[in-house]
Order: sequence, then C-alpha cells, then structure tokens
Amino acid sequence: MKSNKRMRVAMYYSNKDVRIEEMEIPNIGDYEVLVRVQASGICGTDVMEWYRREKVPLVLGHEVSGVIAEVGDGVEGFKVGDRVVCGHHVSCGSCKFCLSGHPTVCQTLRTTNFYPGGFSEFIRLPEINVKKGIFLLPDSISFEEGTFVEPLGCVLRGQRLINLKKGQSVLVIGSGISGLLHIKLAKSLGAEPIVAIDIVDFRLKKAKEVGADFVIDAEEDVPNFICKINNGDLSDIVILCSGAKGAVIQALRAIERGGTVLFFACTEEGLTVPISINELFWRNEITLTSSYAASPEEYKEALDLIASRKIRVNDLITHRLSLDEAQLGFRLVAEAKESIKVIIKP
Repeated sequence: MKSNKRMRVAMYYSNKDVRIEEMEIPNIGDYEVLVRVQASGICGTDVMEWYRREKVPLVLGHEVSGVIAEVGDGVEGFKVGDRVVCGHHVSCGSCKFCLSGHPTVCQTLRTTNFYPGGFSEFIRLPEINVKKGIFLLPDSISFEEGTFVEPLGCVLRGQRLINLKKGQSVLVIGSGISGLLHIKLAKSLGAEPIVAIDIVDFRLKKAKEVGADFVIDAEEDVPNFICKINNGDLSDIVILCSGAKGAVIQALRAIERGGTVLFFACTEEGLTVPISINELFWRNEITLTSSYAASPEEYKEALDLIASRKIRVNDLITHRLSLDEAQLGFRLVAEAKESIKVIIKP
C-alpha cells in the first residue's frame, strides 16, 4: 500500500530541542497495520538524554492509543476504524527467556518496535506487533486512558516479580507517574501501610490523594519515620521509582529483614553505589531485584484493570498538549515538578 502523503512528527534532538518536522506516512505491507495516533504519553525514559544521544534525531513515544487507518493483506481480527492500544515491544514466546518466565528480557522484545514513534500522526505496526501487540480499546475507555496500558503493564510486572501481597508494608521512592501507579496497584492488592517519598511537594500531595497512607520528604530520616508508623519495623517492600543515587541509598537503609527492593527506574548514567555485604545481606536475607517493560499478557491485564475501573488513571493526567506543544511537554517531564502524566494528542 503505497503512500506519498506527508505527516507531522515531533523529532527529538534533546530535551530542549524537539522540532516539528514532516516525513512520509509509512507504507504498510502484508500483515501490517497503520494507526492514526490519537494520544501518546511522555514517559520518564523519553527524557533520558544520555540514553538517546547516540540515536538522535528520532521520533519517540511508546505509550500509544489510536484508530486503525489501514490494514495490510492477511491481517485478521482488526479492521479500519478500530480503536486500539499499541504495544511497542513484544516478546517471541518461545525462547529460553520467555519459557522461563522472563519474556521482557527476550531478544525479540528488545528489537521490536513500531515506526516511527508515538509523537507522530501515524505509526506502522509490523507483523509481530499486529499478532501480539495490538489490543482493542473498549468504547468505555478514552484514548487518554489507553496511554496508561503500557506503564501500568510495567508496574504489574514489577509487582508480580516481587510477589507483593496483602498486608505487606511498602515504601515507594519517587512519586512521579510510575510511583503513583505502584501506589494505586499496591493499594488495590491490600498492602499497608504504603509510604511515599519525594522531594517535590506537588507529587507528595498527589501520592496522598491516590492512596499512600503516609508521605514524607526524602530529606527527612525516612527509616526512622517508617519504624515509628510500622510498629518498629522497616518496609517489607521498597520500590525504587527514582534513579538518583540518594534514592538508592535510601532504599537500602529502609528495607526490613527478609524484604525485597525492586529497582524499577533507570538510574543516572553510570551510577554505582557501595554495598556492605555483611550489614545488608548476611543474616538478613534481603532480595534486590529489577523489572523491565511488560509482556503482552501484562498489557492485556492492565487494559482490563483500567476498563473495570479497578485502577483509575484520569486523576494522573496533568497536561494535554498538541503536537506543536511537544517541546513544552518534554520540558515539563524533564523538570519533574508540577506535572505527572503529560499526553501529546497529534
């Protein structure tokens, strides 16, 4: 299906240099789909300049919902006009990682993507994404809510890996969009008490609004505070949604014996921290683990949670911007002050 038509995109060069440019609308082949983007969320990873600097210029955006504009020959289960959520990374389902319960470290997942990126008017989904990474969006869910399927799927995966259970105490370090989704999900699972920390008052207030039992500034004595409100114990679960060195150190100081620290956020470039093996691990049975991305199954589960209103996401949207305002959106997310979820609507 040939196309000589042009579309507008937000081309990323740096956090302070996002340009509105034109490129050809992607041609699709057999088993492929063209989606007209309706909403695309800006993720915290989109503003990690050190991670992007060797790849720029490029079109970012992976939290995408839209309407199918074209379908290639052989596509089954989808038609023009369908409202959809689009997964950018999908796993193969048959490699040793997928078969052992680690589909998000599958090499196929790390090499698949749609083109060119969600901050554009259209995206092309290759065959494997059409087979495993498109989900019909119920009419009851807005396109804006659909952009939360990917981030909530990632949160689901993280909490599944740490086996978060009812009655466990949880500390969430960093109250941006990931931290707030972790609070919502942990609350729905019956965790208590849930403590959120951050350095920004706006985000601490939001953490309290969405379900944190206690909030505290990161500059305070967090371990002492947790012990006071948790019957002398530290946190059973610590979820790191900040990549700052101080946040990592705080996490290691706040974990209870037998507890688990989930490294959810990417850290600053090249970050290392010293760990006292005897003090932290010997006799304490502490688990340090990480999670990355989400599997197609977790996308589907996240969509179901949003559709059933078990996890509400509208209250996390602070900015709705046009494609022309993409530069403003990147600035808001990079500053991480008075914004939570910034959505671009091409």
